[in-house]
Amino acid sequence: MKKKPAKKKTALRKPSVRSKKPVQPEPSLPPMSLSFDGTLATKTGTWRYLTPAYLSKLAPCNEGCPAGEDVEAAMVLSGQEDYIGAWEKITQENPLPRVCGRVCFHPCEGSCNRKEYDEPTAINALERFVGDIAFQAGKRFSLPAEKKNEKVAVVGSGPAGLSCAYHLASLGYGVTLFEALPRLGGMLRYGIPAYRLPKDVLDQEIDQILALGVESRTNCRVGKDVKWEELKKYDAAFVAAGAWRSLPLRVPGENSLGVMSGVTFLKKVNSGEKVDLGQRVAIIGGGNTAMDAARSALRLGAEPLIIYRRTKEEMPAWEEEISEAEEEKIDFIFLTSPVNILSENGKVKGIECIKNLLGPPGKDGRREPRPIENSNFALPVDSVISAIGEAPDLSFLPSELQKSKDAIPVDEAGATSLEKVFAGGDMVAQPRTVSYAIGSGKKAAMAIDAVLRGKNAAEAIRLARWGDKGSLSMARYRSGGGDGIAQEVVKFSELNTAYFPRQSRKAKERLSLEERTKGFSEITRGLPKASALFEAKRCFNCGVCNLCDNCFFFCPDMAISARPDKQGYEINYDYCKGCCICVEECPRGAISIEVKK
Repeated sequence: MKKKPAKKKTALRKPSVRSKKPVQPEPSLPPMSLSFDGTLATKTGTWRYLTPAYLSKLAPCNEGCPAGEDVEAAMVLSGQEDYIGAWEKITQENPLPRVCGRVCFHPCEGSCNRKEYDEPTAINALERFVGDIAFQAGKRFSLPAEKKNEKVAVVGSGPAGLSCAYHLASLGYGVTLFEALPRLGGMLRYGIPAYRLPKDVLDQEIDQILALGVESRTNCRVGKDVKWEELKKYDAAFVAAGAWRSLPLRVPGENSLGVMSGVTFLKKVNSGEKVDLGQRVAIIGGGNTAMDAARSALRLGAEPLIIYRRTKEEMPAWEEEISEAEEEKIDFIFLTSPVNILSENGKVKGIECIKNLLGPPGKDGRREPRPIENSNFALPVDSVISAIGEAPDLSFLPSELQKSKDAIPVDEAGATSLEKVFAGGDMVAQPRTVSYAIGSGKKAAMAIDAVLRGKNAAEAIRLARWGDKGSLSMARYRSGGGDGIAQEVVKFSELNTAYFPRQSRKAKERLSLEERTKGFSEITRGLPKASALFEAKRCFNCGVCNLCDNCFFFCPDMAISARPDKQGYEINYDYCKGCCICVEECPRGAISIEVKK
């Protein structure tokens, strides 16, 4: 049988330049449009109503740091093992990274987007690691490029005063620190036990600040050893003398021998004085001072008992301090208030208490304790430490400076009612923490510089802000707000977590329970190098492009290309149709969408 000849295929014919006839497709194929000029012939960007745009946004950790550190940038540098660069980035904003890495309550971690995914990045431990590495490498602060003629007085050498002195000295001003106590450091030295903050670490960081040319005058109390009028010879002043006045218990017997305030007790311990507490000591209060006092008493050989008028859930102390006190087997009695200090021959022998119930919330949002009638009971104790709160002593301030009951009123730039006099730290109405004090000192330095340079201080502070939580950036201040970072804070929902494996954070190494209660050796030993690097790489680096190429690879229109300087990408809007796949695939939320109107 004869084979049929194969059917001849009809090839598509490219029309000649002269031909105007359309291409004839294979009969079996549906009609289609073809272009022989390439994709560049049609500028599909005209179809777009959504416009993607690269935008360096604010990481929530940066906004959440009261000291104003560029946490995200420091994490990037740490992830590249450039720990000196990370230290330099941190110390642009905060001169005490080794101190903060040990005692800060790390609100940055509370703001960390990673906590919505698995666990927050160990920012606080990394800050300590970076600070310790830089110190061991001999890294020190750079001297200012030029010295200014103006001089500033700083009253108080706690974290606020040290921060203000550092930033002013870095800007070239002459600074004199006035400290009433024998050594610099304020509450950092006299209020925080050595098991949390070794004093050699504090000394080393203070010495670096003094090396910038800062003059210190210790054992010099303003109002006594030096009159306020003498400060008028300075071009500006910053007042940050701290809150050293303990609030009274207001119960009978509180003047008995063996009753002292938490601040007085901690000052004695940190000064190396011998304190005889007897065997059993009652600590009244639920804040950090109460926890520090109880744990210090334990290390002195006493048996501490913490008495708090509310429940554990309402305690203002940091969770870590409470849990460590519990680990050390310190006893707690909750829903209990003291009503009488019992004494014999003027010496404490016991404390009478009453049980409470919690009523409706008070002004601070916490439920108010209400005494239960006829629930009184007595406890035998040898001493009582009152730690129910502190307030600043405002008596040394001039009468013409406006004051409230327990604070100095200041405006948004930290300015008081007196011209060129600023206040911060625990003397103003703000949270009484180390990081907030450091931030207030930096704000005062910015405001003083702005005023002495003839600028508007409030506007300068506004341009230095990061987000809406009050965080200020010295880098932004120096650049006039032109650091290229938008005020938009990256939300967790903007991240593409498909590119991040779930990982548990590394725990800090600590002394064993048996070792830690034998003395005042530092409990927390920080992170080893491998764990520090691991934590740095866990960071999402929210809001900042890290050149991952996702947008370039996923763009269906090939409208994205690398910038000539290799520092990012650019979008050719002639061809971008606005599909926004690049936005969806960006792991870090560094691309925004603008709707075409």
